[in-house]
Amino acid sequence: MEVKLSVQRSHPDRDPATWWQDYTVDVPEHATVLDALLCVRDDQDETLTLRSSCRSHICGSCTMRINGRSALGCKTKLGVARARLRPEEPIRIQPAGNMAVIKDLAVNLEGFFDKVKAVTPYLQPTGPEPEREYIVPNEAMLTVREAMACILCGACVSACNSLEVEPRFLGPAALAKAWRFTEDPRDGKDSERLEFLSSVPGGIWDCTHCFACVEVCPKDVKPMERILELRRRSMEAGYTDNNGSRHSQAFLDTISRSGQLDETRVAVRSMRGPSELLEWTPVGVKSFLRGKVPLRHKPIPGALRIKAIFAAAEAHGRRDRAAADHGAHG
Repeated sequence: MEVKLSVQRSHPDRDPATWWQDYTVDVPEHATVLDALLCVRDDQDETLTLRSSCRSHICGSCTMRINGRSALGCKTKLGVARARLRPEEPIRIQPAGNMAVIKDLAVNLEGFFDKVKAVTPYLQPTGPEPEREYIVPNEAMLTVREAMACILCGACVSACNSLEVEPRFLGPAALAKAWRFTEDPRDGKDSERLEFLSSVPGGIWDCTHCFACVEVCPKDVKPMERILELRRRSMEAGYTDNNGSRHSQAFLDTISRSGQLDETRVAVRSMRGPSELLEWTPVGVKSFLRGKVPLRHKPIPGALRIKAIFAAAEAHGRRDRAAADHGAHG
């Protein structure tokens, strides 16, 4: 099978410019994108730089962007990569996003792993040590099993929209790893972890809910869902003195009160106090002048039904909490 590839190349140490280089390779029908790239490097252009190791989507080395989507080269079949292209179009391959390029498809992973290290990615048990190993109920480990499947390939980070505008964001991989340890019954530092993650610049409240990390994760870790769970747990633990928590509560309050979102009220209630409101006043004025701050909301059909749904959900939650408390003391 003859396949056309177009690879984005660069060598920043010599020249900041990037260029596209086309290749044509003959490979078997079952070949992957990584197979094709290795054929190029071995038989046509030994200067092409890329990373790979296991070729079995275990090591996470060959993360790249294939036709604009972050993926493992060894897990992406050429037939899948070509499926939405016209016959004459090449498969376009770029280095992983949100990480500095070293050369061609090899990126600098130092910042990625620094953020993983920042969340203390290991158990911190408290209390007396057991005589042998820590015994954990199987049901408890089933909760964290999906997150433990992470291979730290960086596909989620490559696709993360938040990191494109806020480089300090810890990112979906590090935060999914952090969630894994807050949920592990052997760890005794979940409160300290939640406090750190909810207050550090670039923590759990910088995720934009774009679902990109969920879509590209090759191991179905669902990083965004882990981040949302960390937010819920941090608020339940009382770590609410931050803009993210205030924004979340204001969002809930305005919809439950009227059945529709009041963006102005949410923005104001998200701020810490008068000084922060004053700091953001220029943004508010610009938004108002561009018609993005309505003085009066138009009635929305069905808004009262949304309000009723919120009321029913709140009642259901109160019943669940009461049942849980009764079981804990029964």
